[in-house]
Amino acid sequence: MDSEEAAQAAQRVLSAVGSAVVADRRFLATVLTGVVAGGHVLLEDVPGTGKTLTARSLAGALGLSFKRIQFTPDLLPGDITGSNVYDEATGEFRFAPGPVFANVVLADEINRAPPKTQAALLEAMGESQVTVDGETYSLPEPFFVIATQNPVEQEGTFGLPEAQRDRFTIKTAIGYPDREGERELLDRRADRTGSIPDTSGVLDESTVSSLRAVPESIRVAEPVRDYVVDLGRATREDRRVEVGVSPRGIQHLFEASRAFAAIQGRGYVVPDDVKRMLQPVFTHRLVLTADAEIGGTDASDVLNGVADSVAVPSTD
Repeated sequence: MDSEEAAQAAQRVLSAVGSAVVADRRFLATVLTGVVAGGHVLLEDVPGTGKTLTARSLAGALGLSFKRIQFTPDLLPGDITGSNVYDEATGEFRFAPGPVFANVVLADEINRAPPKTQAALLEAMGESQVTVDGETYSLPEPFFVIATQNPVEQEGTFGLPEAQRDRFTIKTAIGYPDREGERELLDRRADRTGSIPDTSGVLDESTVSSLRAVPESIRVAEPVRDYVVDLGRATREDRRVEVGVSPRGIQHLFEASRAFAAIQGRGYVVPDDVKRMLQPVFTHRLVLTADAEIGGTDASDVLNGVADSVAVPSTD
């Protein structure tokens, strides 16, 4: 599959998911970019905006197996990874796989579980495997997590540990629909005999694997590579930032920029691709100082300043 074919496949997926989810196409393209980049996606927004439907519809369009895990305060790590259970017929213990054994895992309201349980996903997200009682089990390929969370100020939630946030390639928000979108939601609700458009079967597992391989062939010129590095390093020099973007975060910006170029049908990355992915890739990785937070500064403000301060390279 080349970049043109990748763009055509991506557009088919976006059209299918867009028919089922009332959401901005730019948002859907950002989510798909994270998937094509071989990463994981974190969706943060208030309840009732369509985060779960987005994940389910995307999995259907990609033709991949799908499992949903509802995170709750009493969820245990073994409820995610699986555990060894005693088989009375054989008198031996056997491994019972948990819901993490799927191509697409929806970690719904991930911040409603305590950090120990959230961390059960770390090995899966980083290594595509889980270890239970000393035994390692490989996860299906392709494998990626789409996690949803409500804003941390909501009652009964736990902030994600920094190490876990850093595993997500993309963080984005679906936002409220516009007036026409909310009217469409009412029309769908009124037509109870109707059904949400079927997104299944747009692609299949083999095509998804081919699509995720395309970014590896996307060219990134030396000045653009320098631009990616300089953006990441600039976050560490801002006085409002306590912890800047890690080297992994810089690599994720590089990967996301290549993936975005691929689904646009280009065989090379331009600086605008990097700027387009800057906020989704870097926002959740910044830890601001207490003074900055008290002063009302957020990560988006910092990244806007970073984008302005780093010279954009010429690609001529």
